[in-house]
Amino acid sequence: MKWMPVRFASAIALLWLVSPLLPAAASVGQINGQHRLCDRIELLYKTGQLNIQGEVVTADSLIPELYNRNGYSPIWQREQNMNDLLDMIQSSFEEGLTPADYHQTALIRMLERHRAGAMTPCERADLDILLTDALLRLGYHLLYGKVNPRDLDADWNLKREIYDKDPVDLMQSAIDSDSLKGFLQQFMPVLPVYTRMKQALAEYRAIEARGGWPQIPSGATIKPGEREPRVALIRELLRITGDLADETPAADPMHYDVQLEQAVIRFQKRHALEMDGAVGKKTLAAMNVPVAARIDQIRVNLERARWVFRDLPGEFVMIDIAGFQATLFRGGQPVWEAAVQVGTPFRKTPVFQDLMEYLVFNPTWTVPPVIFKNDVLPKLQSDPGYLLERNMRVIDSQGNSVDASTIDWSQVTHWNFPHMIRQDPGPHNALGRIKFMFPNKHSVYLHDTPNKSGFRRQKRTFSSGCIRVERPFELAELLLNDSEKWSKERIAQVVESEQTRIVPLQRKLPVLVLYWTVGADETAFHFKPDVYQRDRQVINALNGEFRFDPPDNMPAWYRGSRSSRPPQKRAAAAEKARLPGAYVSSQAPPLDKSQ
Repeated sequence: MKWMPVRFASAIALLWLVSPLLPAAASVGQINGQHRLCDRIELLYKTGQLNIQGEVVTADSLIPELYNRNGYSPIWQREQNMNDLLDMIQSSFEEGLTPADYHQTALIRMLERHRAGAMTPCERADLDILLTDALLRLGYHLLYGKVNPRDLDADWNLKREIYDKDPVDLMQSAIDSDSLKGFLQQFMPVLPVYTRMKQALAEYRAIEARGGWPQIPSGATIKPGEREPRVALIRELLRITGDLADETPAADPMHYDVQLEQAVIRFQKRHALEMDGAVGKKTLAAMNVPVAARIDQIRVNLERARWVFRDLPGEFVMIDIAGFQATLFRGGQPVWEAAVQVGTPFRKTPVFQDLMEYLVFNPTWTVPPVIFKNDVLPKLQSDPGYLLERNMRVIDSQGNSVDASTIDWSQVTHWNFPHMIRQDPGPHNALGRIKFMFPNKHSVYLHDTPNKSGFRRQKRTFSSGCIRVERPFELAELLLNDSEKWSKERIAQVVESEQTRIVPLQRKLPVLVLYWTVGADETAFHFKPDVYQRDRQVINALNGEFRFDPPDNMPAWYRGSRSSRPPQKRAAAAEKARLPGAYVSSQAPPLDKSQ
């Protein structure tokens, strides 16, 4: 794109041509201010960076395009919208974001000078640009989140798209709106769970401001009815967290009474622990997580919500990996929930989205290569009867059965084995009696399981990556949604036949496989184990420097943002352009009239 220098030169030339026609007092101020805007935008466009009062301006394509469309004139004319933006920046703290990312301190200082009428035209031009950049940064974070999930997970396939609109038009609409605050609020997730997480963030920050909660010394498991000094500390902690009602103090604070037992069970339920009322190692460890760490955990999940809680379909299935739960949503409300088992930490269930297309009753199971190598082959080599016991067969590439007794398993490796191992339908099939297919590159899907006992465990990381679901026939009945053709009784008949049957859905159903370590309902908020250790990456990025990674569907004129480069690469770009790396607002850049 080579239009920018020409446009800048034209704008500057036009200013000098019209200046004799303006009143003398206005001419110098207006022209200096507009020159300042031209110079600033040209510097941003050429070098990919601009510094105003120590604040780095971000979008070196979007901002120049916006000012180009406005003739390089100031675009912030509504005083109320300036104030609204500052209010929204300050309240971004309540969203788990960082107000400093949006030039908070510099804008407070500059707006005070603006309100006092103490700004020079050049300072007013700088304020205009910084307000625009702050709006872009804040709107971008509210809409997509600060962290690009693809930086943390290369397999992430949920799209980040703008609302069927040119982003510059969207920014212009925001600046011109009667209520900038209302305009920005429409970008926030609207699901109740997001609001509840914000409430949890406020509550836990208030607890932190009051000094947090006590640490409980380690020791033997404390059981109901016992008496020991640590009970008094547990009682205090549970009052602070709200699990124990703040009522009349116990007659004996060190006695583990019935009231305290109920509070411990409530705490255990909220922290995905076994609800036995005993304060053992796991419960004690959860109690001793500092309040600051819980605040980080909430902020991480607010960020995850911004990644996905936008433009959700009316009906979808959501799998919560860390919460071990599947939920069917209709009209934004959960209509069915069930426990799930997910991949082990060594065979993680991936985060992704896809479309469920069909169900398979009485499925066969073809053993994946990794499971054949690590699990099945070693057992076959030690027990030749392994296949027969599990209703498995050897299948060649044509789909024909091969007599397993003719194979010398001691000579087989996962490299030289030309066949497949397939398990026939039946009650002991690894996929159970039904699977829900949403074809994807991970070969991960939702299915029944013969391992029903696993659903009684709190931590359910048992699978090789696929998602085992409890009560799958309830889900099938809801998805098929045909009481005549697919009643509960009809489904049972098909299952009992042990004949494989594929049933397409009337319409494809979105499936979101996500990872949440905080949740909330009408009565409480819940903390879940970070089973795959993913939270730390998110909080580090959330606390890191601002980066602008544009949406997936940017318009054709967008050339990419150089300001998202690492600092050393931005500096190299500035050196290559033979322009200073940054200017501060007290130093006006020289006019470049040679273009």
